[in-house]
Amino acid sequence: MTKRKPARTEVVAPAVVERDQRPPIEAIRAAAFQQFAERGYPVVTVRDIMKACGLTQGALYNHFKSKDELLHDIIASTQGELERLCQQAVAEAGGDPRAKLAAFVRVYVMRHCRLRVEALVANREIGWLDAGRVADIRRSRRAIRGIVVGILAQGVEDGLFDPPLAGGRRDLKAIAMALLDQWTHVSMWYGPGGEITEEDMARLYADMALRAVGARP
Repeated sequence: MTKRKPARTEVVAPAVVERDQRPPIEAIRAAAFQQFAERGYPVVTVRDIMKACGLTQGALYNHFKSKDELLHDIIASTQGELERLCQQAVAEAGGDPRAKLAAFVRVYVMRHCRLRVEALVANREIGWLDAGRVADIRRSRRAIRGIVVGILAQGVEDGLFDPPLAGGRRDLKAIAMALLDQWTHVSMWYGPGGEITEEDMARLYADMALRAVGARP
């Protein structure tokens, strides 16, 4: 009787996640943004994030104590950079409030077109943070709103802006909030590769903002 040869077992190699070539902390942040944007903060685990960037769970705890701290870090960092860019744009625009407003809008809208994932996470997932962690983010958002209010106030004082009235009075804070809401939500629908480039979209929004506040030529 001929002995049967044992069946050959095919060994399938486990899928390998390619390690992100960025420094570990930047790789973790990028993976967290993507995971939170695609699936939402509550269902994403630390393991999911680390698997996405090809690192071990221990690598996360070298930089962050918890998933909550990671969420706070990525929102606070992108918010802080937005504030810095807005301040810089206005400072470099000169003394004319029309130029300041246009510069602010172009930077703000451009960033929200280019960093749609970051904007989505920052605006949708902030509610999962506790009050202490939210405080500095809200401070930055108030500072950005304050920049816009300051530009509008200068434009009105110089006779260059004639914004609409609400209840018979000019509420520049309400106008600033309405404009910021419009500029922020471009990230919800704009997609690259369309007929309008990011630069054109930023210029369009700047032109609309100037018209909205009744800017004089």
